[in-house]
Parts: sequence; C-alpha cells; structure tokens
Amino acid sequence: MRLFGFAGWSGSGKTTLIERIIPRLTARGLRVSLVKHAHHAFDVDQPGKDSHRHRSAGCTEVLVTSAVRWALMHELRGAAELTLPEAIARLAPCDLVLVEGYKRSPVPKLEIHRPELGKPLLFPGDPHIVGLATDRAAAFADRGIPVFSLTDHDALATFVVDRATDAARVH
Repeated sequence: MRLFGFAGWSGSGKTTLIERIIPRLTARGLRVSLVKHAHHAFDVDQPGKDSHRHRSAGCTEVLVTSAVRWALMHELRGAAELTLPEAIARLAPCDLVLVEGYKRSPVPKLEIHRPELGKPLLFPGDPHIVGLATDRAAAFADRGIPVFSLTDHDALATFVVDRATDAARVH
C-alpha cells in the first residue's frame, strides 16, 4: 500500500478536495482507502439504535453488517488513540491510502491553503509537505514547492500518485 496525506487549517477545504480527487484515482484503477483523524469526540452511531445501546452497555466492539456494508465501532475506554501505522494496519489491502489529519506524521502531504482564513502556511515548518493547493496559486508560485489550483483535480491526482510513499515506511 502507498500513502499520501492532506494538511490544512480547519475550513481550508481538505475534505472537499479529497472528495474531488478520489474519483480520478479510482478511474485509474486504484483501490483507494482513507484514514481521517478527528481532534474531537465523534460518533458514527445513533442513540436509540441497537448498536449504540450495546456500546453504551459496555461492549468494547460492535460490528454491524448487512448485504451492503459493515462497520466496526471500537470503544477505547481509556486506551490510547490509534497511531497512523495502527490505523493503516486495520485497513483491508488497497493501492493507496489517503490521510486527512495526523499532520505530524512523516507522510508526504499536500497543504490546502486559503489566504482568506487568515492562517499562516504550514509548509515552511513541515518538511513532509511536498506541494501546495490554493485558490490563489499565482500568489504562491515562488515558494519552492509545486503549487496547484484547488480546481486542477487531474493534476492533483497525478501529483498524489507520484508522491505517495510506501505505507510500511511510516512509523
């Protein structure tokens, strides 16, 4: 499996950009998975559903399955959150794992930057940021890394594939 990450401040458009790149990657015949790190508590389950009731009652894991999909919910119950390598190890084999979050991990990353957010660029302080996608590409052309328009999805998909690293290298 190969690995590539996306970094940027909240509201920069990471999720939207990834959503637009994925179909271009799968059209190339790649099996793509994604690991997203959340900085807050989240719940994929709904109160009142059997699975939620079972987790609330104390189950460490609840697996829900149907003819269409399956989902495994695992409660940490005070244990440490997963590292990126641990999260990747739980995925089924695929060609490319996209990573949103885990911004301190040594993974090649594309920074998504929108100047109107008033936030500083991340890449000068992160040697793993290998490219920049922004809605003002011309303003950042002389920064020493490849710069893309946020709407150049085909070029960004190619960049992701070309710069992805072997997932086994991540520690």
